[in-house]
Amino acid sequence: MAGSRRLAQVQENDKAVLIYATFPTFESAEEVGTRLVDQGLAACVNIWPGMTSIYIWEGKRQRDSEVVMIIKTRAAIADAAIAEAKRQHPYTNPAFLTLPVVSGSPEFLKWIAEQTRQPATNS
Repeated sequence: MAGSRRLAQVQENDKAVLIYATFPTFESAEEVGTRLVDQGLAACVNIWPGMTSIYIWEGKRQRDSEVVMIIKTRAAIADAAIAEAKRQHPYTNPAFLTLPVVSGSPEFLKWIAEQTRQPATNS
């Protein structure tokens, strides 16, 4: 029974996830995204400029232009990907949300797994 639980946990950790993140500039997102892909922490990142964010920060309503980045990775290394991105992030409290992937193209999901299979190395 314990062996089947471990196998189920390994399979769950191997599933694809998306990490939603925001950055102040395209350049800062591109720098972080490039590093994540180069380290094998992400199979791919998508960067969208031109988003407007409205939020409360330190008791005041803010309105800022931001950039959205979607990081395609696996559940097993999502925390490591967030830690690496956060280390380089210019915000003191950056947005990182890990979202489960319920289903998708089997070939594409396999590609994500293959691209993130190697352990990350610090470069």
